[in-house]
Amino acid sequence: MKRELNEKYLTENFEPTCGLTQFMVTAGVEFAYSTLDLIDGKLMESGLSRLSGLVELANLSTIIGNLIAEGIVKNCKGGFGRAGAHKYQDLRSMSCADHHVEIKVSLEKNAPKAHLAKEGLYLTFRYILGDIEGNLGEVRGDVAWIWEVRFGYLRTEHFNVSSTDGDSGKTAVVNKSGMEQLKILYQNPYHEPKRRHYRPSSTPV
Repeated sequence: MKRELNEKYLTENFEPTCGLTQFMVTAGVEFAYSTLDLIDGKLMESGLSRLSGLVELANLSTIIGNLIAEGIVKNCKGGFGRAGAHKYQDLRSMSCADHHVEIKVSLEKNAPKAHLAKEGLYLTFRYILGDIEGNLGEVRGDVAWIWEVRFGYLRTEHFNVSSTDGDSGKTAVVNKSGMEQLKILYQNPYHEPKRRHYRPSSTPV
């Protein structure tokens, strides 16, 4: 089964001011889906769980973001390139540095976060874990489904910065004002977490 974004939930908010198109973003998500499904298939053939059961969810979010970025680059006809691992921003415009785009991915209703509050264009994705059909139960599933995509320009005041002693380092979480600044490009009400009240599974967080 080929997993796809449900086109009926794509909005009219997309303004390709930086060269990104709705097609590129959709293709990026679907590339991530197909790659994850390929990996999961090989893992399960070996008697293992899906990738979501083998890595921490923070790492799964990073993997999803990297795959989406790769899928966008593969479908942008040379408009964007990859920045490389651990480099800001994830997508580098081939025509204008002001059009570079940072990709952030977070689980369920969690706000996207970074290590530092940096001004620029952001493309954010939020996902849930359901079953292979996209259904949600009372516990988290093991298949990632994107339920929301947003895009926009964030300034430093759109982040809440934390630097707690003993923490793993500084974090900059997009705040309420920042989330409102990002226009919704896709939002699937069937997968929206607030419609489901389920217990986390034993998947590491």
